[in-house]
Amino acid sequence: MAFLTKDKIFSKKWLIDYAFIITGSFILAASFVFFITPHKIVPGGVYGISIVVHYLTKGVFSFWPDGIPIGFFALLLDIPLIIAGIKILGPRFGVKTIFGSVLTAVFTDLITFLRPVPADMPLVNDVLLSVIFAGVLAGFGLGLIFKSRATSGGSDIIAMIIAKYTHIQIGRLIIYVDSVIVLFGLFAFGDWAIPLYSWIVIYIVGKVIDITLEGADYNKALLIISKQHELIKNKILSDLDRGGTYLSGEGLYTGEEKRIIYTVVSRREVAVLKEYISTIDPDAFITVMDTKEILGEGFQSLNQ
Repeated sequence: MAFLTKDKIFSKKWLIDYAFIITGSFILAASFVFFITPHKIVPGGVYGISIVVHYLTKGVFSFWPDGIPIGFFALLLDIPLIIAGIKILGPRFGVKTIFGSVLTAVFTDLITFLRPVPADMPLVNDVLLSVIFAGVLAGFGLGLIFKSRATSGGSDIIAMIIAKYTHIQIGRLIIYVDSVIVLFGLFAFGDWAIPLYSWIVIYIVGKVIDITLEGADYNKALLIISKQHELIKNKILSDLDRGGTYLSGEGLYTGEEKRIIYTVVSRREVAVLKEYISTIDPDAFITVMDTKEILGEGFQSLNQ
């Protein structure tokens, strides 16, 4: 897989990656046990299928009176998907994915076993509240796992394989793949509330994954066209202690040469800068753009 680097065992990067996988797997498993499974929510993926199978097999096996363990069954479904992922995405991807898949399954069944109350009892009875917390926790857990360039298995692998060839956001692809699996829960339980709540979980999970991977940046990018660009430059450099770049431009109508300031500032500094510009040049043209992630000097290091 092109974007994978060979990390030295026990190096700082190696330890961080596996710390992400362990933490993410535990958070993901906790979201299943405490918020998703008790309400029969089907969040897509192998765990969505496993939750359905868990409830359908309740009382069928004497050694599993509560139904087939969710983590165990999910791991069985993961095996062929992991093999496909290794072949398409590369063996080093597979090592971390196997670790994440096994860990998520183990944490899911272990937390279920250690719960002091019946495993199927919800932490809170409010389904919508559970759905929101489930989506945030599961999305954050998956985001941490993805940061290590691995997956927890299941539809994550399918989504990353598709992303390899389409460059569509992983979070969005997971929404598409898992939405199909949600219908399995509808047919199994015959309750329209289940897929509706499940789609809310899937949507939140996808959004939180993208935020975790790309960051929820509170900075804004500005393009400023003004005849008072020197004063604005000094304001940015001296008062706001920010940097910027001059861009050369030409007016479409007048053909007049213009100097355009490109800079990135915080939301609070946007208000300060707009107020200042309005006093020195009410005819200035300002474009304020949302930013997902800012990398480079003064912001997040490219090495991270």
